[in-house]
Amino acid sequence: MTDATIPGDLREAFDAYERAIVANDLDALDAFFAPGDDTLRGDTAGLLVGHDAISGFRALRGGVPPREIAEVHYRPLARGGQAMASGADAEESTDGDVALLISVSAFRGGGRGLQTQVWQRIDGRWLIVAAHVTPRTPALDRTIWRSVGDPFLQGAWEGPLAGLTVAVKDLFAIAGFRIGAGNPTFLEEARPEKATAPAVADLLRAGASLRGIARTDEFAYSIAGDNVHYGTPPNGAVVGALPGGSSSGPASAVALGHADIGLATDTAGSIRVPASYQGLWGLRTTHDLVPRQGMLPLAQSFDTIGWLTRDGETLQRVADWCLSYDGSASTENVYGASGDDLPWRFLVPEEILACVEPDTRTAFSRLLAALAASDDPPPFRAVDSGDLDATFTAFRTVQGAEAWRNDGEWLRAHPGAVGPAVAERFRVAAQITPAEEASARAALEPIAAHLAELVDGAVLIFPTVPGPAPLRTADVDAVRAATLRMTAPAAAAGLPAVSVPLLTVAGAPVGVCLVSRAGTDIALVRLARRLAALVGAGAGR
Repeated sequence: MTDATIPGDLREAFDAYERAIVANDLDALDAFFAPGDDTLRGDTAGLLVGHDAISGFRALRGGVPPREIAEVHYRPLARGGQAMASGADAEESTDGDVALLISVSAFRGGGRGLQTQVWQRIDGRWLIVAAHVTPRTPALDRTIWRSVGDPFLQGAWEGPLAGLTVAVKDLFAIAGFRIGAGNPTFLEEARPEKATAPAVADLLRAGASLRGIARTDEFAYSIAGDNVHYGTPPNGAVVGALPGGSSSGPASAVALGHADIGLATDTAGSIRVPASYQGLWGLRTTHDLVPRQGMLPLAQSFDTIGWLTRDGETLQRVADWCLSYDGSASTENVYGASGDDLPWRFLVPEEILACVEPDTRTAFSRLLAALAASDDPPPFRAVDSGDLDATFTAFRTVQGAEAWRNDGEWLRAHPGAVGPAVAERFRVAAQITPAEEASARAALEPIAAHLAELVDGAVLIFPTVPGPAPLRTADVDAVRAATLRMTAPAAAAGLPAVSVPLLTVAGAPVGVCLVSRAGTDIALVRLARRLAALVGAGAGR
C-alpha cells in the first residue's frame, strides 16, 4: 500500500511528528511516543527500552539535518487487537488499531535514511510504540574520531601485532599531524609534530596499523567522556550511557569494533573507567614505565600510558611487546619484574568497597564466592586501604596544580575556549597555592608507601567503579566523586592496575580492578586472564 491508503488521522499524526523532529520539539516528540516501559526505539547504536530512556536520549541528541520525506509505506497490522487483512477499510480506526509505517528520508545534504515505526491507536490518539531509525551512511562518527582511515597509518607488514588496528587518543604526537587535546581552538593553533611518540611507534613497529586519531575529553581533565565541541562518543555496551573518559574516543572505537587496541592515558582513572563502563580490558601501566615523550601532559606526577582491548589475549600481546625489553625500544628494562607470576593471593580494600553501589557490591560478593568454590581457590583477606577522602584531596590538589602549570597560560589567553565543566576544574586548579601543593605532596608519601606495602605479597581486588555507566542525562557529580576515590589510590602510588569485565549489574558491565606492585604489569595481565578463566569468563574475555 502507498501513503494514499493511510488513515487520515494516522497521516496527520505522522506529519506532526516529522515537523517536531525537524524542529527538535522535545515536548511534542515525547508526547508522540507511548508512555510506559514497553516502548522501543532502536538505531545503529542499539536499543532503548521504555519512554523515559528514549526521552533522555533525545534530550541530548539534538535535531536532525534538514530533510524531506520522499516515501511513506503503510501496512495495517491489527484492528482492535485482531489481525487485520490488507485492504480493510482503513478510515474506520478504533482504539487498538496497529499500523506499520516505513518512510524514506531524503537529506538536503545528500544521502537517504529509513524510519520504521509501529503506531497504535491509544485513547483516541495514534502513538509510536516501536521505532527503528536507519540513518544515512556517515563518512565517520565525529564523536569518536578526529581523523580516521583504513588504515590511517600503515604499520610494519610483519610482527606480533600484525593485522591489529589502533585508535590513538588525541594526546599523542604523530609526525606530520597536530595534537588536538579535545579542543578545536587548541587544534587550530597547534603545530604539526616533527616526530611520532614512542608509545605510538612501538605499536607500528610490531605490525599494528593506526586506524585513526580518537577523541578525548578536553585536556583529558574528566572521567565522564563527554565533549561540548564534538559530542559524546557512544557507549558500545550500554545505549544512552556515558562512555567514560577521558579516553572515551579510543574506548568507544574498541568497544564498537572500529579498532582492536586503544592507545590511551590514565591520570585518575581515564583507562579504567571507560574500560569498566564499556566492558573492555584496560591496563594502566606502572608510572614512568612507558615514557611519555610526545604525549601532552595533564599532571606528570600521575600521568601514565596504557591500552584498551576487547579481550585479555590481545591485551597480553600488546603488553608482552610494549613492556618487554626486547619488544620496546622505549621502555626501561623492567621485564624481569613481570617475568615471574604474581602471588595467587588477593586483598579486598574495605574503604574502597564502601564506595560501591549495593547491586555492584552484591555482584562482587558473588564473584568472590565463585572463586572460593572453584578448583583453584585463592585466599582472600580484607584490608585497610587508608583514608580515601585524604587520598583524593591530596591527589586532586597535586593534579590541579600541575594541570594549571601545563595549561593555565593557554587558558588565560583563550577565555571561553573550553566547556563549563572543564573550565570550572581549571578555575579551582588556578587557586592552589605552592604551600597547598607542597602539603599535598607530603600527604601522598605515606599513602603511597602503605599501598606499596599492601601489594608486596598480594594483589588488591575490587570493583573498578561504583556501578554501571550512568545515563548521559544523569547527575554525575556524586558518581564522579565516588569513582575518583576508588581510582585515585593506585594513581597516587604509581601502581599498575587492570580493569577486567567480570561483573554484570542490571544488564550492564562493571569491571573488576586488580592492582599489583610496581613493574609487574605483564604478570598482572597474566593473572587477570587466569582469574577470568577461573570464573568461566574464558581466557580471552
